[in-house]
Amino acid sequence: MESHLAVLLSLTAVWLAAGWLADGLPRLDHARTLRRRTGWVLALTLTGLGLTAAVLVAGLSSAGATAADRAAAGLTLAALPALVVAACTVRRVRRLRAGAGALSSAPETPAPHGLRASAAHPLIGLPVQVTGLAILPAVIAASTPDLLFGPGVTGPAITVGVLGVAAIGVRHALRHNRLVERAAPARPAPARPASARAAGPLHV
Repeated sequence: MESHLAVLLSLTAVWLAAGWLADGLPRLDHARTLRRRTGWVLALTLTGLGLTAAVLVAGLSSAGATAADRAAAGLTLAALPALVVAACTVRRVRRLRAGAGALSSAPETPAPHGLRASAAHPLIGLPVQVTGLAILPAVIAASTPDLLFGPGVTGPAITVGVLGVAAIGVRHALRHNRLVERAAPARPAPARPASARAAGPLHV
């Protein structure tokens, strides 16, 4: 196995594992479990960001068609979602972990719907999952160098990728909205006017 393929496979494994764990955060019912799982997501996400940045820096600093150059070229699509992860996801995951930690004094403390709605926010799971998926084309190209990506293949592949990302984003948004509705306080029943209450016993 070539060295740049090993690097890309390692990065893909880290990002996809972080995305899989992040996707399951809203389904956790207990605050302590949510805090522990959020810590795993944070650790994997920071590891993925560190490795991605190291590969990109190594590719920019090296000259010629080295393994670092090929690995860095394979991360071109993943650079933008990785920036979103660094700018938005990490901060939200840290806040989520702090919120779960404030409720995790007892093992069986339930995670409120508001906390689970925060865990289901699209900016937590979606950028991490997209980053992992964006590395897959480079892994496929590196593992099967004889496979040609001509114009007749690139267009449909991009279309399928965009539709897949859109479907994942819609799923995250719907789940987030559903949990937000559950976390919203129940609206009190409207009070009857005083005149209607007074006239009620007299009505025949």
